[in-house]
Amino acid sequence: MIFEKSFIDELESLVEKKDLKAIEKYILKLKREKTKKIVYRSALMVSAHRPKHLNKLDSLEADIAIINLEDGVSKELKPTALRLTALFLSHIKRSDSLLVVRVNPLDNGGKEEIEYLNKFKPDAIRVPKVKTPKDVEKALELIDKEIDLHLSIETKEAFLNLESLRVNERVKVFYLGILDLLSDLDIFQQILEIKNPTIDHILSRFLVVSKASCVLPVSFVYQDYKNLNEFEDWCRYEKNMGYRVKGCISPAQVEIANRVFGLSKEILERAEYIKMRFEEMKNKGITGFTDEKYGFIDEPIYKDAVNILRKSMI
Repeated sequence: MIFEKSFIDELESLVEKKDLKAIEKYILKLKREKTKKIVYRSALMVSAHRPKHLNKLDSLEADIAIINLEDGVSKELKPTALRLTALFLSHIKRSDSLLVVRVNPLDNGGKEEIEYLNKFKPDAIRVPKVKTPKDVEKALELIDKEIDLHLSIETKEAFLNLESLRVNERVKVFYLGILDLLSDLDIFQQILEIKNPTIDHILSRFLVVSKASCVLPVSFVYQDYKNLNEFEDWCRYEKNMGYRVKGCISPAQVEIANRVFGLSKEILERAEYIKMRFEEMKNKGITGFTDEKYGFIDEPIYKDAVNILRKSMI
């Protein structure tokens, strides 16, 4: 926890009063240490207008914490939520979670939010409703060069332009906003079921194009947060497709995503063995051989093992 309960209670009162000046008094001028992570399995939405939720930002199990200024925050509360976001960012010296702020669309308050947040140095800013590479370029111009850019892919234009949206190496992550995307495509959301061919196409294209563009793809948020069994089914299904990260809206979902997308002991032991055997044989001038334990091993098999071990370094 970042603050004691008594201070959180005070903040709750200030939020209720929408007392922006009183909240701003507690904002520090502190440059936060940038979060360094290699492995990502879960991306948790955190309400920007709820001090009790923000107070856990330094102790979340989620690999990515998305402080949400957009959906779920009423228009009246957005100025308060923005200042709360700044307040908590200014008091977090380090975090095990990548700290991302999800702003509003650039032409609907997002531009001003980015200008306000730049000095508080979140790890990344997530911009919604982008459509074209020009939108991405505009966002990059607004965002401080020390801050990465994440994009919500939730419009039909963004989905069609997916291959060209990584206009700069600072574009690190795409989030699939599948419900908004379906609505924009005029497709009923009832088709959102495991093994639906249209959903499979959306998930497959989003995954492959993102990976080919060197961008991390985060699969959609499953809204029925109480139905943990189906959430886990989705995680397992998407893992088999090649996904490694799932959007979450509750700590219970985070626990499941971390477990399902984590690397098992058996997978790590296999990777370690293959790495050891390949390097041993390569020193003898042999880069393709049959192993009695895991069959044929060559350089592509070795590279996969090295990649698995690299991803296990949290």
